[in-house]
Amino acid sequence: MSPAVELMVRRTCGSCKRVHAQIEPVVARAGATLTLVDVDSDPELAMEYGDRVPVVVIDGEEFACWEVDNDELVRELAR
Repeated sequence: MSPAVELMVRRTCGSCKRVHAQIEPVVARAGATLTLVDVDSDPELAMEYGDRVPVVVIDGEEFACWEVDNDELVRELAR
């Protein structure tokens, strides 16, 4: 089963757009799914993540916050 990758974002977040563009091809090459989650769409998510976006979540576990190392992401998705 391929990993499910969620990217916690805000529409007004420039870093979120940058990280999305950065990880999208990495996730696709791994055969995983990538879902963008707007934390402002859910009050609980907005409280949990606050200004701590972008956050990469893999199979429900937080993997990275703000910056993502593509090599580490490749290794994690291969597990």
